[in-house]
Amino acid sequence: MAGADGDDSLYPIAVLIDELRNEDVQLRLNSIKKLSTIALALGVERTRTELLPFLTDTIYDEDEVLLALAEQLGNFTMLVGGPEYVHCLLPPLESLATVEETVVRDKAVESLRKISQEHSPVDLEVHFEPLVKRLASGDWFTSRTSACGLFSVCYPRVSSTVKAEIRQHFRTLCSDDTPMVRRAAASKLGEFAKVLELDYVKSDIISLFTALASDEQDSVRLLAVEACVSIATLLPQEDLETLVMPTLRQAAEDKSWRVRYMVADKFSELQKAVGPEITKNDLVPAFQNLLKDCEAEVRAAAANKVKEFCENLPEDNREQIIMTHILPCVKELVSDTNQHVKSALASVIMGLSTILGKENTIEHLLPLFLAQLKDECPEVRLNIISNLDCVNEVIGIRQLSQSLLPAIVELAEDAKWRVRLAIIEYMPLLAGQLGVEFFDEKLNTLCMAWLIDHVYAIREAATCNLMKLVEKFGAEWAQNTIVPKVLGMANDPNYLHRMTTLFCINALSEVCGQEITTKQMLPVVVKMASDQVANVRFNVAKSLQKIGPVLDNNALQTQVKPVLEQLKADSDMDVKYFAQEALTVLALA
Repeated sequence: MAGADGDDSLYPIAVLIDELRNEDVQLRLNSIKKLSTIALALGVERTRTELLPFLTDTIYDEDEVLLALAEQLGNFTMLVGGPEYVHCLLPPLESLATVEETVVRDKAVESLRKISQEHSPVDLEVHFEPLVKRLASGDWFTSRTSACGLFSVCYPRVSSTVKAEIRQHFRTLCSDDTPMVRRAAASKLGEFAKVLELDYVKSDIISLFTALASDEQDSVRLLAVEACVSIATLLPQEDLETLVMPTLRQAAEDKSWRVRYMVADKFSELQKAVGPEITKNDLVPAFQNLLKDCEAEVRAAAANKVKEFCENLPEDNREQIIMTHILPCVKELVSDTNQHVKSALASVIMGLSTILGKENTIEHLLPLFLAQLKDECPEVRLNIISNLDCVNEVIGIRQLSQSLLPAIVELAEDAKWRVRLAIIEYMPLLAGQLGVEFFDEKLNTLCMAWLIDHVYAIREAATCNLMKLVEKFGAEWAQNTIVPKVLGMANDPNYLHRMTTLFCINALSEVCGQEITTKQMLPVVVKMASDQVANVRFNVAKSLQKIGPVLDNNALQTQVKPVLEQLKADSDMDVKYFAQEALTVLALA
């Protein structure tokens, strides 16, 4: 071993290299993760001459070890001696870029892209570009798919002769026999187009784009749609109609729903890329068709884009396009058979009110909101409630309350407790939007009714809801409106409701402040200490512990301490335990 020669610095290296050969995968993985330490200890010279060849030779390993190696090598530039020696990292990464496991190949390509930036233009042509060519003409599809991700990083920095070769290689890969390679080429088409000169975009990229967009495999065609956005942004307006639109129209009506889904998903980006004129003539009818698509996934993706699409329409005739072309489709989607479609629409439909203005909202959109609020799918109802504020801004609170509030009240009393729970969670938001007078008039009774719900989760959420409302409306409102009702429950014959009073006091004491807690809440808690039910008594001890920090020392000594002492002597073990705990925490013991 090296240590025997007295050279201690190499001893750990020997161990680590042994670990790289170990049968235990975890040991090999740990060793790969410490590669930079090995390289530092070896120095740049030995890293280049010993470590890298060793790594290149041992590339037959478990995928997770190879993945770690591919990632490490991307950060190795300084460890091999800086940019002038960075080409030494290419052989191991080239081998990694050809393995069968996709994640390893992708990580190797990511590291190659990273270190390509550190090559000088000369090194790029001498070392990097030949690697790309080797990968592009490899026998296995794995190497050819990896090559697709490397063209765009070396193209801008090489001579025009090499550029022509790179374009030729990319063309060849776009018509490769293996669908996986065509798929990789299609996924990088937009990126490659961005680094090409405009003339070549028109002469080379458009023909490749057209070919890939009509590929026999739908997985290739849908990736061509993604490239369409990049290509459309590069071309001048007058060329779009002839070069891009025929292919895009064809994609929007593709026989495969996956391709149509991709068009729907990228619709807003496509709309910005092609500009207002083409949007008006071509994209509006295409969008209508996607909203009426026979596949629910496509309709849902299109429904998600309704607000964005309408916002980006040209202002001069935006309203007319929405009212005549888009709104009829939206009305149909409100009663769609698929709940994902309805839910997607409900998450954006409220945004149309700001675009269409007060009169159109009241006349056309409110009936739709109402229908969605009564939908049997809870997600649809929630998406509507959570976006009420933008409608409120447009039509005002009175109109909103007359039309939508009855539906909200209906949900608040729904037989399914999860629906009630969801409404409670939105109550503070609603209260903030509707204001205090309106809240007291319409919703206060609901909030109090939830406190005596037969489901504990509802009572718990209602308690938390009260605290948030007091934070919004202030202690004075609480004193007049909430506290008397809560304290009134202390005499309820049902012990669960009496316990809810204690939970409410716990939640409200801090937001209501010292005065209200001492004068109104504390006497009720003290009185409940002699309740017949042990569960109530030990919750009294827990409540006193919770509200203790809000009270002054006088109240603690004269009112809290005697009660806790009394509970400490209780016959029930739990009551004793919590009373003792409260005395200790409040430092009254």
